[in-house]
Amino acid sequence: MHSFVFLTTSVLLGLALAMDSFSVSVADGLANPLITRKQKMVIPFVFGFFQFIMPVVGWLCVHTIAKAFSLFEKAVPWIGFGLLCWIGREMILSRNKPIEAVQRDFYTPATLITQGIGTAIDALSVGFAIEEYAFNEAFVCASVIGIVTFVLCVLGIELGRMIGKHLYSGASVTGGLILIAIGIKILVEGVFSK
Repeated sequence: MHSFVFLTTSVLLGLALAMDSFSVSVADGLANPLITRKQKMVIPFVFGFFQFIMPVVGWLCVHTIAKAFSLFEKAVPWIGFGLLCWIGREMILSRNKPIEAVQRDFYTPATLITQGIGTAIDALSVGFAIEEYAFNEAFVCASVIGIVTFVLCVLGIELGRMIGKHLYSGASVTGGLILIAIGIKILVEGVFSK
């Protein structure tokens, strides 16, 4: 029964944490309806990786440098907000570019890593929520969160791509606005939930 509760809790944490990554995946699919097969896998992998690694880092911080981490935690919403607003702005500014230029210029490793960190940085706080777990339990929980995120992001990209095929002219603006809205949501939740 303990294993069932542990797994259910991990999946629910994954679903909650993956919502921002899912939304950004939809925005990526909207902005790039001709997304390549490789990009369809790399983007969810990056999001899943960061949603996995952030709770592990948070857990390690709680068990090593908790005081310094609690000070850094106050900056987390601002970092996510800044990163997502910057990417959203870039996406909006690319609205008149040919789609080939968007694929070449926008889906760079730096942009994907920035998106991954921006959507997962709040998952550092999960380290506090799972601090009573042993390291192997924290690792398994974080792995489940990463897998859930990966699956949802694959679905999100496909959903965005299907919509973006029909609405490409305004899709990059919509995608950029979604990213900015997620950044604002992260900031508001982070500042006012404390």
